[in-house]
Amino acid sequence: MDQQTSIVVTSIAKPNQVLQTIARECNRRGVYFCVVGDEPSPADFHIDGCEFYSIERQRDTGFRFASICPLRHYARKNIGYLLAIERGSRLIVETDDDNIPGEEFWARRTRGHSVPLAVEAGWLNVYAYFSDANIWPRGLPLDAVQRKPQPFDQLRIREVDAPIQQGLADENPDVDAIYRLVLPLPQYFLAGRRVALARGVWCPFNSQNTAWWPEAFALLYLPAYCSFRMTDIWRSFVAQRIAWENGWSLLFESASVRQERNEHALLRDFRDEIPGYLHNEAICERLEALSLKAGIDNIPENLRRCYETFIRENLIEEREFDLLDAWLSDVRAIRG
Repeated sequence: MDQQTSIVVTSIAKPNQVLQTIARECNRRGVYFCVVGDEPSPADFHIDGCEFYSIERQRDTGFRFASICPLRHYARKNIGYLLAIERGSRLIVETDDDNIPGEEFWARRTRGHSVPLAVEAGWLNVYAYFSDANIWPRGLPLDAVQRKPQPFDQLRIREVDAPIQQGLADENPDVDAIYRLVLPLPQYFLAGRRVALARGVWCPFNSQNTAWWPEAFALLYLPAYCSFRMTDIWRSFVAQRIAWENGWSLLFESASVRQERNEHALLRDFRDEIPGYLHNEAICERLEALSLKAGIDNIPENLRRCYETFIRENLIEEREFDLLDAWLSDVRAIRG
C-alpha cells in the first residue's frame, strides 16, 4: 500500500488487537486509517496512527450525510468513506474490527488484472473457486448454493478493469446464519487465486475486506433504512449493476485477512437475513432489467434508479432517498 491509500472501519469496540495492528501498520506505511464510532463507542478511544471520529466529530465535518445518518447503524461507515475521499485517496480499503490483516493485505494493489473470467450469466457461488467445501457467501440465494460453476481450469484468461475488489477471509469467513447454524467452521480458502466476474454474473460481496478505486467511490454508499445484515449485500448488487454499464468487472481474490468474529446472536442474524433469502434473486432480476446509462457522470442517477427498485419492493424505506441525496451532495462537493 502507498500513502494515497485510506483504510476505513466503523466500530463500537475499545481499541482491540485488530485495530491496534491496523493502526501500527498504517503508521509505519504512512497510510491514513479512520475509525468511525457510534453512540456506544468509548469516549476515550485513542490509538496512535488512527483517526477516531466520535458522533460529535462526525457532525463537525460539515457533511450533510453526517447530520442526518441514523445512530447505532453500520451505515455510519459512509462518513469514513467521505473522509477518505476528502483526503484525496486513490484507493479506499474497508475492513472490520474483527479481521486480522495478513501480509497479503498490505501488498500493493492494482486495478487491472489478467485473470480467469467467469462469463456464465446468472448466480455464481464464487467460494466454489476457492474451496472444495460446501460453503457460500452471505447473500447468495439459497437455490444457487448447489449450482456448480464452470470448472476453474476452463475459465479463459482475460484482461479486466476491476475498480472494486473483494478479498476473502480465512477461519471465519463471511457466510450467512444458515451456514453458521448447521455447517462447520473454521474454513480456509485456497491461496494465490483470483477470479473476475463478467457482465451478467451475480455474486454478493461484503464490506469486510474490499478495495475501491476513485471512479467507483460513489458506489461505496451503504443504505441505512434496511436490514442490517443486508446493507452491504444490497450495496454490492447495486454496485455490480452499475459497474456493468462502465465495462468494469468485479474481482475476487484469496484471503488476506483472518476473521476472529465478534459475538453474534445467530438467530437474530437469521431473522435479519430473511429479506435477502426471500428477495435477493428477484431484486437482481429487477436491477438487471433497468435501463441505465454508461459513464461516471451518470452514476448518481443510476444509483437513484437502483434504490428506487428496492423502495418500490418495500425492502428499503423511502426516506433512504434523503440520505442518498446527502451522500451524493457530499461527494460532489468534495470533488468540486
